[in-house]
Amino acid sequence: MPEILITLIKIIAIVFVFVMGLASLLTLFGDRKLSAKVQNRVGPMQAQFFGQSLAGIPHFLSDAVKMIFKEHVAPKGAHKFLYAIAPSLVFIPMLLGWAVIPFMDHYCVGEVQVLANYQEVCHGEYKNYFQIMNFNSGLLFAFAIASVSVYGAAIAGWASNSKFSMLGGLRSTAQMISYEVSLGLSLAGILLIYSTLDFNQMVLEQGTMLWGWIPLWGIVMQPVAFFIFFLAGMAETKRAPFDLPEGESEIVAGYHTEYSSMNFGIIQLSEYAATIFIAALITVIFLGGWQVPYLYADGFYFGGIADPALHIELPYIVTTVLRVVAMLSKIVFIVWLQFMMRWTLPRFRYDQVMVLGWKILLPLSLANLVITAIIVAIF
Repeated sequence: MPEILITLIKIIAIVFVFVMGLASLLTLFGDRKLSAKVQNRVGPMQAQFFGQSLAGIPHFLSDAVKMIFKEHVAPKGAHKFLYAIAPSLVFIPMLLGWAVIPFMDHYCVGEVQVLANYQEVCHGEYKNYFQIMNFNSGLLFAFAIASVSVYGAAIAGWASNSKFSMLGGLRSTAQMISYEVSLGLSLAGILLIYSTLDFNQMVLEQGTMLWGWIPLWGIVMQPVAFFIFFLAGMAETKRAPFDLPEGESEIVAGYHTEYSSMNFGIIQLSEYAATIFIAALITVIFLGGWQVPYLYADGFYFGGIADPALHIELPYIVTTVLRVVAMLSKIVFIVWLQFMMRWTLPRFRYDQVMVLGWKILLPLSLANLVITAIIVAIF
């Protein structure tokens, strides 16, 4: 199969099927149905298909139709060009970042051998089927692309010629820049331990077992960094309880107050896509990515490589599917956790958001980096 066709299939499967599909469904199951469960109410059920509510799916479809056919209105005095491109500057970086997220290791076309140190050796040719772009500095690429969305929110707030949008844009810029500092520093300890910027290599490093039963995932090696990254990542997505840039009770809808039709829909989808992207980063860096404890290329080794009696042999294609499913399941779990926090915790005040970012998370990330550096230097 030509490489260009393989790349197109990967883009369609990862970006348009998984990311956009899940982001669209989150508008229903994340915001509406989950919030209804938390608040002990039914949730959307009025829109029906042949008299059936079908778990709210017709409501989700009617929302999409309404969004497409609503009139696009630009406010008087808005900067037409910047107002038009701002949603794209928010949306496109969230999609480009998925180019470096690996959903499985390179696929081996040939025989795979598992060595005594749990390393998998391919006697054949490796194919990059589960990552759009094989990039050895994927971590830098992901952060560089994601940071562009700051410009989109700021431009949307300014170009709308609205005081509420302007306040939302200023809040978004201050919040995202503030938490990007802690977000980056929290990963410095991970880089000291794994000594790589390659997401594939990071996940492979997390495939070993301590004392034969503890998976050396990033969360085990760097629990403080996981805590900091998770909170800072939620602040970067601008979702509750960090939704100050959209504070409905204060500034209407923040930086996207003046947007309607699909421009508004694109901004909303980008926030859901950002939530999924943060979950994918957490999965790859801290939760072992596609790694499943005791599962290797040729099956499960519950007693270690040295004990073949507890080896459950599986075909390579089956272990590959199990690893991809594990990766997707971890992402969905982290997304669910973010939405549970959204519907459980009240919104922070703006001063509390800044205090948390600069006076709590930043010192914690610096302390974690110093302690990690000392431990790595000693051992």
